[in-house]
Amino acid sequence: MSVTLINTEIKPFKATAFHNGKFVDVSDASVKGKWSVFFFYPADFTFVCPTELGDLADNYAEFQKLGVEIYGVSTDTHFTHKAWHDTSDTIGKIQYPLVGDPTGALTRNFGVMIEEAGLAERGTFVVDPEGKIQIIEINAGGIGRNAEELLRKIKAAQYVASHPGEVCPAKWKEGAETLAPSLDLVGKI
Repeated sequence: MSVTLINTEIKPFKATAFHNGKFVDVSDASVKGKWSVFFFYPADFTFVCPTELGDLADNYAEFQKLGVEIYGVSTDTHFTHKAWHDTSDTIGKIQYPLVGDPTGALTRNFGVMIEEAGLAERGTFVVDPEGKIQIIEINAGGIGRNAEELLRKIKAAQYVASHPGEVCPAKWKEGAETLAPSLDLVGKI
């Protein structure tokens, strides 16, 4: 279902996030003009979620160097995000916005709502500066994600965006060779 979202523009939304000790408004307009990651997770005060959010926090400076903002999103309220931030050492180190989505509107916009539970799937969406989704990753509830792999994918997406006519092959890392698709390459890779 989510595959159809590739290269589509994110839907309009308004939400409140807990960010740097304050409640702030976040909307589709506030993400335009920069690379963004919408990092959906099931719930605050759980098990796999804090390990993932902590991994992002540990790598946040690297995301910032790439001009990427991260938005952690769950169907909890922004008040719950603050309480979790204030009581967990792992969550307390987070410097990116934790977006509250208690109505599930944002979670549904990205197609990752588990309706019967009222919770989000483990969905990661990389959005380019034009507001279009370039990368989607959805994991089953028990499978945590890897911030370093996400960084690699973002570098590839940014490279492709700034180098028309080139593509990044499997396992591509910054500085490695890319490919320029052409008739000459067909059947030779």
